[in-house]
Amino acid sequence: MPPALTVPPIEPPRRVSGTEGYGETADALVRSYESVSFAEVNGDVVHLLPTTPGRVIDIGAGTGRDAAALAAMGHTVTAVEPTPELRAHGQRLHGASAITWIDDSLPDLDVLHALGLHYDVVMLTAVWMHLDLEQRGRAMPRVAGLLAPGGVMPIRLRHGPVPEGRRMFDVSIEETAALAEACGLSTIHRGRRAGLFGVPDVHWSVVVFRRD
Repeated sequence: MPPALTVPPIEPPRRVSGTEGYGETADALVRSYESVSFAEVNGDVVHLLPTTPGRVIDIGAGTGRDAAALAAMGHTVTAVEPTPELRAHGQRLHGASAITWIDDSLPDLDVLHALGLHYDVVMLTAVWMHLDLEQRGRAMPRVAGLLAPGGVMPIRLRHGPVPEGRRMFDVSIEETAALAEACGLSTIHRGRRAGLFGVPDVHWSVVVFRRD
């Protein structure tokens, strides 16, 4: 009688540092993310974005809400999202939009940098606070290096209680600006908001940089 086969256990997909908790709750998150419009989230910085079509990249694109809105404005949009469940939702929901999806992650963005492209807008909405201090130091030269001359980079930061199972850090505008300015970027806007996504005990800050 042949020996019984030993079937190795199926391992869960590897999670990129900072994406903990997102794949497991993607079905619920998609409803939350898509319930708020691009204008509601980004109305305080939209006047700083180019009005003529350009090349845009949304890093940590989630379900593609912002990427789809930017594509509708005529921009050529690349969405970077390392969580496969969120990326799948985005491709399903916004499949009709002209969006190129890439599986890549901070702090290094090796896949993206291999393309050798520069962008008029680099969006980082609710993603930077997932990086620890060492990762933020590594990531800033990588994202700053993606900006074309005259390009702008809004970074939106979350402040408040960390949801169970998530990895987040309370990152200040001041630290973020110092890192960006050390990479040759200028700070052109700072702001704070509350009430996004209907979470009263969470507030947000935003800082926008430009490559002159």
